[in-house]
Amino acid sequence: MFKINIYLKFGLIALLLVGGIALGIIYSFWYSFVLIIAGLVLLASYFLLGTIQSSAEKLQLQDFAGAEKQLGLTLFPNLLYVTNRAIYYVLKGTIESQKKNNAEAEIYLNKALTLNLPSDNEKAMVLLQLANINMSKSNWGGAKTQINQLKKLKVSEKMIKEQIEMFEKALDNRGQMNVARSMGKQGIQMMQGGFGGKRKRPKMR
Repeated sequence: MFKINIYLKFGLIALLLVGGIALGIIYSFWYSFVLIIAGLVLLASYFLLGTIQSSAEKLQLQDFAGAEKQLGLTLFPNLLYVTNRAIYYVLKGTIESQKKNNAEAEIYLNKALTLNLPSDNEKAMVLLQLANINMSKSNWGGAKTQINQLKKLKVSEKMIKEQIEMFEKALDNRGQMNVARSMGKQGIQMMQGGFGGKRKRPKMR
């Protein structure tokens, strides 16, 4: 997919619009028409697309600082095309989550869910992040609600399916450990045995 560096885009927008207007003043509108139209097209693409693609690429490389800097160049997120706006909030939520700003992360991720995410795979990734945040806060009920929502999605990516299964097991194990704790020391020992701990064997005669 063709892409252009955001700083180069800003430069071209300024050059085409200012140059077109100047040319129109010196000569006539028809001399500047093409330049002004080209500048307006680039400006519209910035408002509709923002810096989502370049931010996502940096996030995939685990460059969170770079991703945040690129995303900060999207000055008018409310003007973004609805799908890009949804991804903008996903990226913001992911960055805030990495910074341990869970309250802000939840706000952005929940905003993304209300918009037009491209597919159930993206919805699943958002719900997994929210479930993980709830789990870190020991909000097991909230995490369980999100897991139930995940089960209703048609997830096609194998890696996301595996993450859902692992998270569900972790949540189930947490519930089992709570039951064991209520049973006291004996319950904990029983659970440890079930998770691969050593079991006493009968003595050989």
